[in-house]
Amino acid sequence: MYTTHIEQQLTILLRRVQRIHFTTSAGQVEMDRSAYGIMCRLLDEGPQRLGSLAQAFGLDPSTITRQVQALEHTGWVTRTPDPTDRRAALLDLTDVGRDVLVSTRSRRRKWLEFTLRDWTSEELDEFGRLVAKFNHSIEKVVEEYEQSPEVQPPWV
Repeated sequence: MYTTHIEQQLTILLRRVQRIHFTTSAGQVEMDRSAYGIMCRLLDEGPQRLGSLAQAFGLDPSTITRQVQALEHTGWVTRTPDPTDRRAALLDLTDVGRDVLVSTRSRRRKWLEFTLRDWTSEELDEFGRLVAKFNHSIEKVVEEYEQSPEVQPPWV
């Protein structure tokens, strides 16, 4: 059955993600996975409110608040008043945070390039397309069951 093989391969991948993180975080600073994710979102999508980050990562606001506070403490993220609503704050990368992220992201991308160096451009395109499709499928299921928590998922 296809799902058996896919589940096994995902299990291996998830175990290796930690190794990938350690391999690519070697540098002048150490950045944990949650920091990397938050900082990437801020770089890619621009300043965000805490609530937007919590929703994007599917986390409780208190969890994302702690993670952001740690980033503020390191000097990588800052809060500024939201110009559209002075009661709210926007989070953004500091110049130092941007430099740290760009450097870390560059190491990760170089690691990926090295790891995938034997793949053809067609294989890389297909892999990227399928990973994006898989991520979209996950997001669709999560949204579906978050909107209808009373509905029992078929896998339970």
